[in-house]
Amino acid sequence: MRDISRTIPAIAVILAMVVCGIWGNPARAQDIPLPEHPRPNFERPLWINLNGPWQLGFDKEDAGLANNWSSGKTEFPLSIMVPFPWGSDLSGVEDQADIAWYKRTIRVPADWKANRVFVVVGACDWRTAGWLDGQKVGSFQGGYTPFEFELTDHVKWGQDQTLVLRVDDTPHPFKLEGKQGYGQAKGIWQTIYLEARPKVALETVHFLPDIDAGKVTVKATLSQPAPDAMRLAIQFKPEDRASGAAQTTVAKGRQEIEFDVPIKPMRLWSLEDPYLYEVKAVLSGQGAEDVVSTYFGMRKISVVNLPGTDYPYIALNNKPVYLKMSLDQAYHPEGFYTFPSDAFMRDEILRSRQIGLNGQRIHVKIGIPRKLYWADKLGMLIMADVPNSWGQPDADMRNEIEVALRGMIKRDFNHPCIFSWVPFNETWGLRTGDKGYTPETQEWVASVVRLAKRLDPTRLVEDNSPCNHDHVLTDINSWHAYLPGYEWTEHLAQVTRDTYEGSTWNYIGGRKQGREPLFNSECGNVWGYEGSTGDVDWSWDYHLMMDAFRRHPKVCGWLYTEHHDVINEWNGYWRFDRSEKFTGMEELMPGMSLRDLHSDFYVALSEELCQEVKPGSSLEVPLYVSFLTDAQAGQALTLRASLRGWDSLGRERSFGRIQRRNIPYRAWMCGAIDPLEVTMPDEPAVAVLAVQIEDRAGVVLARNFTTFAVRDGAQPRQETLTQRNRTMKVVRFAPKSFSKAEWPVKQWNVFDGLKVNGAGAGYFEYRIPWPQGLDVGDVETASFRAEISAKQLFGKDKEGAGKQEGDFMRGRGTHDPSLNPNAYPMTDETPSPSAVRIRIAGEAIATIDLPDDPADHRGILSWHAQKRDGKLNEAGSYGYLVTAQIPGPVLRKAAREGTIVIRLETDEAIAGGIAIYGEQFGRYPLDPTLAFVMK
Repeated sequence: MRDISRTIPAIAVILAMVVCGIWGNPARAQDIPLPEHPRPNFERPLWINLNGPWQLGFDKEDAGLANNWSSGKTEFPLSIMVPFPWGSDLSGVEDQADIAWYKRTIRVPADWKANRVFVVVGACDWRTAGWLDGQKVGSFQGGYTPFEFELTDHVKWGQDQTLVLRVDDTPHPFKLEGKQGYGQAKGIWQTIYLEARPKVALETVHFLPDIDAGKVTVKATLSQPAPDAMRLAIQFKPEDRASGAAQTTVAKGRQEIEFDVPIKPMRLWSLEDPYLYEVKAVLSGQGAEDVVSTYFGMRKISVVNLPGTDYPYIALNNKPVYLKMSLDQAYHPEGFYTFPSDAFMRDEILRSRQIGLNGQRIHVKIGIPRKLYWADKLGMLIMADVPNSWGQPDADMRNEIEVALRGMIKRDFNHPCIFSWVPFNETWGLRTGDKGYTPETQEWVASVVRLAKRLDPTRLVEDNSPCNHDHVLTDINSWHAYLPGYEWTEHLAQVTRDTYEGSTWNYIGGRKQGREPLFNSECGNVWGYEGSTGDVDWSWDYHLMMDAFRRHPKVCGWLYTEHHDVINEWNGYWRFDRSEKFTGMEELMPGMSLRDLHSDFYVALSEELCQEVKPGSSLEVPLYVSFLTDAQAGQALTLRASLRGWDSLGRERSFGRIQRRNIPYRAWMCGAIDPLEVTMPDEPAVAVLAVQIEDRAGVVLARNFTTFAVRDGAQPRQETLTQRNRTMKVVRFAPKSFSKAEWPVKQWNVFDGLKVNGAGAGYFEYRIPWPQGLDVGDVETASFRAEISAKQLFGKDKEGAGKQEGDFMRGRGTHDPSLNPNAYPMTDETPSPSAVRIRIAGEAIATIDLPDDPADHRGILSWHAQKRDGKLNEAGSYGYLVTAQIPGPVLRKAAREGTIVIRLETDEAIAGGIAIYGEQFGRYPLDPTLAFVMK
């Protein structure tokens, strides 16, 4: 079975940390994990990274305070690699208690003596207190946002001192937990560092861009009221502003500063050109300077109508953006909340860009600033969640929410990538016992939205990303839905029908919709099947879902669950270790990938992804174009269509000429165009109708396809075929018609024998009567061909297997991705190989390597065979086309015996099982077949 939870090796650099020589000195990048400054948009020049090995002692009995562990004189027995949370593999420490003490030696440089000194903690879950040489320096409660303790009064300049932190992560219903069942982020989980500042320093520097007025408003706060007149200057790079600087005087007694800086000419931050104005904020006066390196993007978030419609869309720089996003649980299998390197965080953003997404929703956890930096730098939109509690909305929980929300907005204000704040998710933590989501709590949620908008008037705020139709006050009319692919067209028709200004759909307490954009903030398919999550081929249902969304332009975008698998959610684009999953689309339509399902240019075909049609039939295939862009305006576009596939012997065939025609085009165009007229092959086949849209230069803008099962009842068991003046006699037999089978592990059939499975070492044996009237002397060549694959024994297939148990939202229950009754793990980088030895008349004629037991788009007939009853039965599974020539002596032996005995077997050396597919299941319209080419 594919194990997705423990496949990344611990990073060698981290495991080989050198402790000697880093205490009291600026740490070398090669000595510590995550050596970069943790906040690229708020960086001072004087800082020392304190990541690396710390002493750790667990306090199971909560006796450390009474035993004076805060003095720093107690030696703790363990070594933990900070900033990885304890219990994670990369921390090097197993989780042994909810309270732990950290300790290490620090040395504040003597040349910092003119400054105030702070220890800054990026994030620590949950209640943290600190001591320097036994003197308490502060405490903080909150698990997701930065805090600091001032050390100045206790610093011994240039000397070794002992810093001790006590972290209490004991459970409380009101704590903000998110989905820490996927990996509990206990203790320090973001970079901790020392920082030097002058006596009067910058507390915040926030930039409010106004692209319509060509200016940016600077809002800054000081650590204390200015003791005398001071100056605040914003220093730009020469290429950004001809003047090189903008400044204002800070009057004595002022603590808040606001002034405007013209930005002309402007270079906007956009998805195509995510330009950042990298500046220095310099506060000077009292004979000292506070210099903070930061940045901002000139961009605007608003709501506009999709041109030519009255559909409100979220807009970037006054232009609508069709949102193509993923839910990012932001977990790492060995670091939990903490990623192993800055490069890994960069690659998380690149992965989304590479498949054509333009946004992520960092889900029920507050994102790490350096990951947000890469979203800023690379051009990726972010919805930013606040974590939820699993208790009730009492005063303690409300305080936790406000601390987290204020801290998040304060820290992340300057990240242009963030376009929306999301304080709550799916009403988690908002229900009060049997009373549910009370009017009082609803009003409090509305007050949180108003608070967020006061703190940040530049972004949208979504009160609650809902699955219960319970918005109260929101800038986005979002909703969640998890459905099989075939239900999405009807669902989106209902949603768009019931959404209009003044409607109460998706709102609670009599509240009504205004002009909020209609946006799906979670969608998917795996959760839509009975029995909840399972590791399946999501790509087929996903394809149907994407086609359905593009036919409903009133919806301004979608957000797929999810970016990558986690502990027991296996519906990600990537595995938990970020290894690849394969959709197989590129084999059905050369050149097609997920990017085509995420393109601004889109063409959708039939609402069904596979239809059953009769051989030789003619039909009209509907076409719907969705051009949610103003690119290529005024240019003619060309549509090309081709029909190809596989015949009843598995041979690849072209089924007609390539069609080519011009299609109308205008920016933001969405609607049906003239259908394609297509004639099906006049023989049983699986046919793929592939279409692509090109511009004048021949650049492909969009690709898509639909498929057809061309059949008219079951194929005859024996028939004679003529092709290219050659005659072939064909004998077919059903996979379930085996006369004998021995599989000590397990043997079972799918859908009454459309596919047969044998796990482990064993065999299937078929006894086929010699074809009547066939003279072996007239046979030039003979072959056996079939579609077969390896056969893993998945958790759901084991004897006595029950359904999955546990609280999935909190990570409990089974972590076996194949135990779910719907499961059939999607094709990925980890194969499950086998081999089959083919015997005929007792003689071994071939041994065939079977690379895997795959499931993806290529299993067209397996998907078509599903019953649409809310369950899946080996959906998407398929095999490899195997052909074995039958030697003449073996054929003559079978003729003499009057029976062709075929055995497909594995033995202990190659015991990966066998699956045999029939003409209505798998990839090819092929039963196991004997083919005799006549002389």
